[in-house]
Amino acid sequence: MSEKILGVQSERFHLLDRKQYIVQGYLKEADGLHAYLDDKKLPITVTCSEKEYEEEKKISQITAVVLIPDDISDFRKLVIYTEANGKKNVWFSISVKALEKKRDKPQVYFEEEKIQQGNVRLKGWTIADRPVMIRVYDEKKKPVNAEIKRTDRIDVTQLYSEVENPGETGFYMELAGMTGNCLYVLFQAGNKKSVKKISLKKSRIIASKIEKYAEKGYYYWKNQGNRALMRKLVSKLKRTAAEDMSYQKWRRYHMPDKRELEQQRKTKFSYNPKISIVVPLYKTPEKYLRKLVDSVQKQTYENWELCLSDGSGSDSPIKSLLQELSAGNKRIRIVSHEHALQISENTNSAIEIATGDFIAFADHDDELAPHALFECVKILNERPETKILYSDEDKMSMDGRRFFEPNFKSDFNPQLLCTVNYICHLFVASSEVIRQVGMLRREFDGAQDYDFIFRCTERVKEEEIVHIPKILYHWRCHMDSTAENPESKRYAFEAGKRAIESHYQRVGIKADVELTEHPGWYRSRVAVTGEPLISIIIPNKDHIQDLELCISSIEEKSTWKNYEIIIAENNSEKAETFAYYEELSRKYPNVRVLTWEKEFNYAAINNFAVKHAEGEYVLFLNNDVEIITDSWMEEMLQLCQQKGIGIVGAKLYYPDDTIQHAGVVIGLGGIAGHVMCRAPRYDIGYMGRMISVQDISAVTGACMMVKTSAFIEAGGFDEKFKVAFNDIDLCMKIRNNGDKVVFTPYAELYHYESKSRGMEDTPEKIARFNKEIALFEKKWPDILKKGDPYYNPNLTLKSQFCYLKQIQEGR
Repeated sequence: MSEKILGVQSERFHLLDRKQYIVQGYLKEADGLHAYLDDKKLPITVTCSEKEYEEEKKISQITAVVLIPDDISDFRKLVIYTEANGKKNVWFSISVKALEKKRDKPQVYFEEEKIQQGNVRLKGWTIADRPVMIRVYDEKKKPVNAEIKRTDRIDVTQLYSEVENPGETGFYMELAGMTGNCLYVLFQAGNKKSVKKISLKKSRIIASKIEKYAEKGYYYWKNQGNRALMRKLVSKLKRTAAEDMSYQKWRRYHMPDKRELEQQRKTKFSYNPKISIVVPLYKTPEKYLRKLVDSVQKQTYENWELCLSDGSGSDSPIKSLLQELSAGNKRIRIVSHEHALQISENTNSAIEIATGDFIAFADHDDELAPHALFECVKILNERPETKILYSDEDKMSMDGRRFFEPNFKSDFNPQLLCTVNYICHLFVASSEVIRQVGMLRREFDGAQDYDFIFRCTERVKEEEIVHIPKILYHWRCHMDSTAENPESKRYAFEAGKRAIESHYQRVGIKADVELTEHPGWYRSRVAVTGEPLISIIIPNKDHIQDLELCISSIEEKSTWKNYEIIIAENNSEKAETFAYYEELSRKYPNVRVLTWEKEFNYAAINNFAVKHAEGEYVLFLNNDVEIITDSWMEEMLQLCQQKGIGIVGAKLYYPDDTIQHAGVVIGLGGIAGHVMCRAPRYDIGYMGRMISVQDISAVTGACMMVKTSAFIEAGGFDEKFKVAFNDIDLCMKIRNNGDKVVFTPYAELYHYESKSRGMEDTPEKIARFNKEIALFEKKWPDILKKGDPYYNPNLTLKSQFCYLKQIQEGR
């Protein structure tokens, strides 16, 4: 039943009138609502703000205001029930004890409570009749020095519209090294207080979560049934971790204001292409269609046309509405059909009436940001070779008031596109390209846009594809959409699988494509050509226990057998190390030991080893890793063998099953950093990047497969980087030569490097490290200035967790 869950969605006291208790939710019938405090009937007023029809049943969104007496101490429970056909049904109930806890106190809601090994992260909102002060105390009620970030929460201020100036209602705090059993968070507004107890004991945390989710789950099951509850659980599990700052606040600072929009309207471009927005319609609800058309009419760039194809059939319920919308407006073009059309042929019909130089695609219930076309034309003037554009996007609630889950995307990323349709909206292609590739294909309905994007991007050069890192499209979400309820459109994911397979066939790659446990994400198994030799190069100085674990795991687990292992011995001091080398050579005939006799230089040692390697591919490996995935070499090789790919990196974990490496972002933390480092092993990451094969700027040399020919062409490792950045520099050089660097999550290893290992804790190390930083900055200034093309400029470089960029970090 869409997002309309029968029952109560929210309940609270009015912040300026302690007698008003406000309950909001959905009912099949809004009439006959009664409120009782035990046996005492209470005055209740009911207003209906929205009506929808679901399976011919009227669903009403209602707000009920119950007048509660000043003194309720002698009562036990408040009950609100409906009465229809002589039958009473409890709609909502709450104990008086719970009511008294809410009354005359700041309203507080915790969206995130994360406690792990003494580190506490809390996020939520609070509101009262005046700004709320927040303080933290330990279990002995002593103040804790906590840095609390406050943010504006438009959604909260809209909900509590009676308060004119509530202040910054959102809060976010992180506390490190907390000990004891609990801490207390005090929320105070004048003489009104609310106190939240946060347990630090793991058992209590788990029990509290179980109680909370059990209560919510029971309520949802009672109203919606088993199937709906399971869908809800799947949706919950897919939600990303809380962001570092409110997206609502981000929007205030980064979306153009009225002055900026007016300036855009006055801007004169030398090139003013006509952009046709094509939209397939099918019995589109009037309010959504009006909002879509309105969003197009508000565009700050005016050379557009809106092409609407009504595929509803001869009895179309929107026929008169379309006549109204297009009356007197030549820029709105309509085509109607006697028979109902499927999505592809309906979209094609809209394309056929388009006369623009470029075609933009939109869904019938979504909206464009007012500067969407302006930003596209701005790029077309700056980069006239552009044939395809796509932008960032977010999701929008059905009422259009709430924006959430912003998707800040990578620049064009072919490997990622074969994993998930990350491009999606807004997608704009030149009419010339569309004429070349043909229309949408009905055999891919459900993923027709995915197939179409593949065919368009195959036709042009990569430099002709431009990503605009701005939110230009708002995707309206409801429970029947694949965005919110993946299981509702299984056929769409099957069509997506076929779209990827079709792409591989056209580009000459033999591969099998599988659906994954994450709907909308796919896994490709590309056939390895031949049996090329892989030379595994492992530098080592003593540390024979680490090396033995590494080599034994390779020998025992690896399903790929055509490899050699080269130990690059460098300045070991222990006699048992050399005895171990002799034992290795006897035990494993494919293991060789080379001796490096000069001073330690990681880059030089590996260059030396490569000269003695015989493999078509070299696999650089640290001596302190252990293989997890039996097919780890095949997973890397299937990518590295492809034309245009020079390096492939793996997914590494610390011993505690947190992520050590899942790709490197240039500029992260200063020069370069590991994205999602120390996140839980099974964290899917921002927009699923931890579970996606993807093009990336760099990977770690702790496990890195390189085409030997690409390595030689790049000149090997730069030996000026003796310890740090040599692997990142190699990636940069190979990318500079035109080959790609790719990360795969399907080659997994443990990396037993300590989380504190490599700290620059002596003057000599600090001086050397700073010298290598300066060298990297001098060598690669452009990417450090422009930003990593596979990251997004709207995401912070101060955290590895892909949080939104803070306001003070600039636009």
